[in-house]
Amino acid sequence: MSTTALLDRPTPPARHLRAVTGPVPTVADPEPAPAAPAARTLPPGTEPRGFALYVGLDEAKAAAAGVDLGVLVDALRRTVANLAPSAETYATVALSPIGAGGRDVDVVRLALHEPAAVARTKRDEEEAEKDAVRGVVVDISRKRVLIDGESAAFTFKEFELLQYLVLREGSTIERAELVSSLWRASSDEEAPGERTIDVHVRRLRAKLGRYEDIVRTVRGVGYRFDRHADVVIRYSHGTPSPDRF
Repeated sequence: MSTTALLDRPTPPARHLRAVTGPVPTVADPEPAPAAPAARTLPPGTEPRGFALYVGLDEAKAAAAGVDLGVLVDALRRTVANLAPSAETYATVALSPIGAGGRDVDVVRLALHEPAAVARTKRDEEEAEKDAVRGVVVDISRKRVLIDGESAAFTFKEFELLQYLVLREGSTIERAELVSSLWRASSDEEAPGERTIDVHVRRLRAKLGRYEDIVRTVRGVGYRFDRHADVVIRYSHGTPSPDRF
């Protein structure tokens, strides 16, 4: 579901979430207040400026609980405003490719670039690269191509060309579209003619070596990429949406 659709959808009333106002009711025999946590040792030269609360919850799970993400964010923000009126708040939704898998909270932490999550993912990717001794890895997130475990010397434009086809897997892309999409914002080089695209594709295929057939020619039309057993596509991890709430 798109972010726009989520914004347009009416927000259901918070049936069991509400901001707490007024004095907190007391009980007959209140328990002793828990001891204050020990002060943390901060890295030298740093000071706390706020906190991040990572909430892993997709819309289906929220709906099953009788709420949606907007209701949860509003309730949390109101609670913070009651407890600390001077606090500044900002909320966004972390987006992830459909079918990415994994725990929701881990996806959120990674999408919002939480340092520990980023470091762990980097280690996992490095281990996966060691195992990828055969085939092509098109790493969208890091803008590179690995061929049989070795980094290929693609130019920026060659990678853009391959990426454009990969992200439109199964679709035939006309030469005119490749020119208008990949060279429209270029300021340091002239846009090539449609036939010049063939030259760029030949150079791209030469660097793919024995895997050159992953970029197919559709005679008289253009080029396409189809899913291939020797190709792994590593997509960039989910990114936060623009201000949604």
